[in-house]
Amino acid sequence: MAISLYKPFDTLNFSKQQCFLTGEKLTSTEEEISVFPVWLMQEYELHDQPFKLLDESMSTYKDMKLPCSNLTYANGIEPLEDEIRAAFLKGYDAVIEVPQTKLFQWIGKMIYGILFNEIRIGIRQQKAYNEEFVFSQSLIHKFSNLHIMLQSMIIPVEFDGNLPWTICVFKIESEQDLFNYRDEINTLTFSLGMKDFGIVACLQDNGANALYHKEILEKIGQKALHPIQFEEICGKFFYSNYLFNRLPEYTIMPTADTIYIEPMPLRGMSNKPLFDMWQNKVYGQVLENFWKPWGLILFEIIKDPDNPLSFLLDQEGNLKAPASVELPSN
Repeated sequence: MAISLYKPFDTLNFSKQQCFLTGEKLTSTEEEISVFPVWLMQEYELHDQPFKLLDESMSTYKDMKLPCSNLTYANGIEPLEDEIRAAFLKGYDAVIEVPQTKLFQWIGKMIYGILFNEIRIGIRQQKAYNEEFVFSQSLIHKFSNLHIMLQSMIIPVEFDGNLPWTICVFKIESEQDLFNYRDEINTLTFSLGMKDFGIVACLQDNGANALYHKEILEKIGQKALHPIQFEEICGKFFYSNYLFNRLPEYTIMPTADTIYIEPMPLRGMSNKPLFDMWQNKVYGQVLENFWKPWGLILFEIIKDPDNPLSFLLDQEGNLKAPASVELPSN
C-alpha cells in the first residue's frame, strides 16, 4: 500500500484542531509550535517584535503559531530545528554544509506557517461578510506542492531530477550581527541575514533563478559580501522570481516506502521565455526597499536608467570587495 499524503488545499481545511503536516486530530490546544523557531526569537529578541501580515494587520513573531502534533514535532520538527540551530549559530562555514533539503524544510516550514495564518485570517474576514473564501487556483497549486514537499520532514521523499527550489548561501562581512528577515508569500521567495551569512531562496522555481543569475553567482562564489551587497543580490532574486512566469508541475508518485517527486520541464508547450522582461525602474523600486537602512531613494538608484546603481560590481563588471564598498552618506 502506497504512503498517503495529507492535502489540506483540496478541501481548504486549515483547522487548528488538526496537525498542519499530517492532518491528524489533535488532543490539546497546547499541541502547537511557533512559526518562527524559539531559539531564533531568543537569539534576536524577536518575541514581541511586530510582524506585518498581508492584510496590513500586525501580529508579533511569538503569536504566529502552527497546530502540530506531539509526534510530528518529535519526529520531524525538533530534529530539524536542532540541526539548523547548531549550524546557524556557528555561522557560514557550518551553514554551507547543511543539506539543501534541510534548508528547504526549515525555510518552507516558516513560509507555510505564515501562509497558514494568512489563510485563516482571510477565511475569518470573508465569513464576517457572509462571503465564501476564494483562493486563486494557481496559488492553491503552488502552495499545495509546497505542503507536499514539506512532508519530507516526516515521510521518506526522494527528489528526482532538478531540485524544486533555488537556495543560495552567502558569506557576509559585517561588524554587527544584524538579523534581517524578508519573505514574499505569493512567489515563495525568502531571505535571511544573520551572523556572518545570508540566505536567499525561491522555493518553487526548479532552480530557474539560479540559472538566471548564474553570472553574478559565479563571480561571488564563496567570497564575502558587504551587507549592502547581500541586500542587492536579494533584490535581484526577489524581482526575478516575480518575473518568473511558469507554474511548475511535478510528477508525484507515492510507493509503499517512498514518495518520489520529479519536476516536469518548465518550458512545457510554450516558447515564451521563463522570465518576463526585466525593467530597471521596477528593479530600482525593489532595491529602494531593500536599501532602506542606507537611505537610498529611487532617483539615486536609477539616475542612469540603463545602469542602476550597484554595490556588487564595478564599472568593469568585477565583484567589489566588501572593504572597497563606498556607502552612501545619509
